[in-house]
Amino acid sequence: MKLLLLGTTGYHANDRRQTACLMLPESGLVLDAGTGFYRVAKHVQTETLDVFLSHVHLDHCQGLTYLWDVRAEAPQLGRVTAYAEPDKLKAIREHLLAELMFPAMPPLELQTLPAEFTLQDGGRLTHFPLRHPGGSVGFRIDWPDRSLAYVTDTTAHVDAEYVEKIRGVDLLIHESYFIDDCPEQAELTGHSCLSDVVAVAAKAKAGRLVLVHVNPLIDDDASIDLTAARRVFPKTELGVDGMAIDF
Repeated sequence: MKLLLLGTTGYHANDRRQTACLMLPESGLVLDAGTGFYRVAKHVQTETLDVFLSHVHLDHCQGLTYLWDVRAEAPQLGRVTAYAEPDKLKAIREHLLAELMFPAMPPLELQTLPAEFTLQDGGRLTHFPLRHPGGSVGFRIDWPDRSLAYVTDTTAHVDAEYVEKIRGVDLLIHESYFIDDCPEQAELTGHSCLSDVVAVAAKAKAGRLVLVHVNPLIDDDASIDLTAARRVFPKTELGVDGMAIDF
């Protein structure tokens, strides 16, 4: 199984990273549709795509408007469906896809996020609430022989309710917008500091941790020192755009 990181920053893109977008090509699945969504076309392996949105802040949904070009580059695509909570779908319809914002409805279906979803490869996707301004959800996918969790846009804490939802996953993709120098800002904006994220991974007994949704103002990844983080959770690594993760 291969997971592609197509966008690994948050808030706004920079010269090295696009905003939130992950893809499981073999499963026909995309998690979040930030600016990295335009890269989906080059990796399509299925005739349909299911796009699951954690929430609809622009850095997680604006890529839906890129679907005209995605379809042009991947003409084999038939149905493309985006799933989100009802209030988030309402915001997409009334704002992102309002005629004055985007005059041509993208070729996709919008559906309410189901409690459980079976992927094209048989994987079982579930979701759980996260604390974030406006609300967000995390996702967990279980196959018979492996598991994956995606947690973005929340303030990590070892006592957070979502920790039990990700317990024992083989691969944890978790946001880490701040290093450890802005805990007050992290709390205010609903984002996470590095030390809290690795503490969550350790408590959840995850197999591997990959950090995404990093601060776009960080212009050199070398400034994100993972030495202390790896003392708490040794299998910690920084996600980058274009990274392919085998798990």
